Amino acid sequence: MDGAIYLLCRIINGAPSRTWIWLGAVAGLGIQNKHSMVFFGVAAALAILLTPERFQFTQRWIWLAGLIAFVIALPNIIWQVAVVRRIDLAARFPRRPARSRHRFHLLIALAEFIVMHGKNYYVAPAYPMLFAAGGAGFERILALRFRWLKPAIAFLVVVSAVVLAPVVLPILSPEKLLAYMRAIHFEVPRTETSHTAALPQLYADQFGWEEMVRSVARVYASCPPEEQKRAAIFCQNYGEAGAIDFFGSKYGLPPALSGHQNYFYWGPDDYTGEIMIVLDDDATDEGEQFSLVEDRGLIESSPWAMPWEQRQHILVC
Repeated sequence: MDGAIYLLCRIINGAPSRTWIWLGAVAGLGIQNKHSMVFFGVAAALAILLTPERFQFTQRWIWLAGLIAFVIALPNIIWQVAVVRRIDLAARFPRRPARSRHRFHLLIALAEFIVMHGKNYYVAPAYPMLFAAGGAGFERILALRFRWLKPAIAFLVVVSAVVLAPVVLPILSPEKLLAYMRAIHFEVPRTETSHTAALPQLYADQFGWEEMVRSVARVYASCPPEEQKRAAIFCQNYGEAGAIDFFGSKYGLPPALSGHQNYFYWGPDDYTGEIMIVLDDDATDEGEQFSLVEDRGLIESSPWAMPWEQRQHILVC
């Protein structure tokens, strides 16, 4: 997204019209990587319409950019339609002119995410643009007056970076990190409504995965060889399934199945479902779906992992 924003700013500030071609290519690759890139495109189009830059729509370059982005993203779109057979619609679902041309873009994108109850980090790619624009604006102000504020602002930036570095970078051990956060009165941010871990989720989600895979591997290895060939490993979310896929070859495990996000679209592979090793916090659903369910106990985990990951049982069905 930042690359697309950079190119859009260059276009608005007089870059050659062919720059739209590069913007279209970057936007298309962005859509291939993350569908939320479409929000950028919608916000950019509406922002341009609300400013004097609307004349861009009378020229062929902006339309060519849209076509290029569409063509690059087309394989993804075709796959969505042909393989998934459905597309989840998002509708579930006195001032200087040079500066004012950009004023609507982020507001429109932010409004889209607020209306659709997007998570707070979805707009994070826009922050570098805002920091750069704000820094340039303050630089102009401080160049004319309040020059004495420059070293003070630089000092605050450096001090803030030093104070927050252990919170945003893996510098300290979990024990020391928690003690540090208490010392600076930093409350653990909640990125998920069910987040109850001691650590911030971005840290907690880095613990317990290989321990979980080892637990599953022991159960898998305890099955007779003829059952292992038919046994599928089913996980409740892409984190667990991704851990099986990442560490599994080390422990002789087959790829995981899941109904979560893209794992749902990848389907059951060649498994029939006659023998399943399932990760779940209880056997209620499995008891209704299988004739025999054996609970092999809780997985191994880390005390720093997310709480719901520590509660997973290994069920042989």
